[in-house]
Amino acid sequence: MPESEQTMFMRSNGISAEGTRDQYADGKAAKVWEIFIGDKKSRTKNYCDFLVNLLRNRGCRRILDVACGTGVDSIMLVEEGFEVVSCDASDKMLKYALKERWERRKDSKFDNWVIEEANWLTLYDDMREYLQGGFDAVICLGNSFAHMLDNDGDQNEQKQAIRNFERCLKPGGLLLIDHRNYDTICNGGSAPSKSIYYNSQHMTDIKTSVLYVGGKPNIVTLDYLISTDEGISEFRLSYYPHQLEVFKKILKEIFGYGCYHEIFGDFKEINSNDTPAFYIHVIEKSK
Repeated sequence: MPESEQTMFMRSNGISAEGTRDQYADGKAAKVWEIFIGDKKSRTKNYCDFLVNLLRNRGCRRILDVACGTGVDSIMLVEEGFEVVSCDASDKMLKYALKERWERRKDSKFDNWVIEEANWLTLYDDMREYLQGGFDAVICLGNSFAHMLDNDGDQNEQKQAIRNFERCLKPGGLLLIDHRNYDTICNGGSAPSKSIYYNSQHMTDIKTSVLYVGGKPNIVTLDYLISTDEGISEFRLSYYPHQLEVFKKILKEIFGYGCYHEIFGDFKEINSNDTPAFYIHVIEKSK
C-alpha cells in the first residue's frame, strides 16, 4: 500500500476541556516545540517585515492571539507595544507563555498581558469579558488552525471556530489565519523541515503521510525528528489538509463575498512565490 494511503494511528490523544483535541496533552511536543521553531529573533524578523507593519498600518492596537502556544508570536507583539490577549486549548503549551510572563512581570507591558485557556468552539463566550466592543485583529498563525480535524466530514466545527473568530472582531477588524500549502503536500510533496516559521538550527526531519477517506485527503500526519542536546526527540502531530480554494470559500461565506481578502505566500505577494510553504489569509470584517 502506498505511504499516502496508509492508515495513521494517533499519538498524543489528550482531549481539552471541551471540543477540540489537544495533541500536545502528553507534553512531548510542547517540551521541544521552541527548539523546533528555532531562533526567536530570526522568527521575529519575519514578523516585523510583515505582521507588525501590517497591523500598525491598519491601526490595530488590541490583538487576540487564538493559538498562542508557547507564546512566541504574542511575546513579540507585546514587545512591540500591542495590547495582547492570548489563548490556547493546550495547558501544556500555555505553561511556557505563563512562565515568560512571570519572569518579565516587572515590565508593565508583560504584567498586563492576558493569557487564558480557551477553546475555539466556545471562544466568543470564553473571551466575552475581554471583548470591549471587539478586537482590532485576531491572529491564528503557525499552521495552528489545521490542528482542528474534521471529525464529521462536513467541516462544521471548523466553520464554527472561524465564526467565533469573526465575532470577536470589531467592525473593520482583521483576521489573519494561515495554513501550510496542503495542495502541494497532497499532490505528492512533503512538508519542509525549515520554513518561515520553523528555522531551527538543530537537525530536523519530517516524514509526511496523507490519509485519504472517500478519495479525498482527510488527515496529514507529520512525524517530527529533532536532534537536541539531550538526544533525538520524536513526536507526531496530525492536521486537516486545508486546500486553498476550499478555505477561501469558507472565509468568504463567513465574512461576506464582498469583503477585503488578500492572500500571501510566505509573507510575500502570492504571484512572487508559486509554491509557498504557507498561505497567509488577511480578511476584514464588514464595517
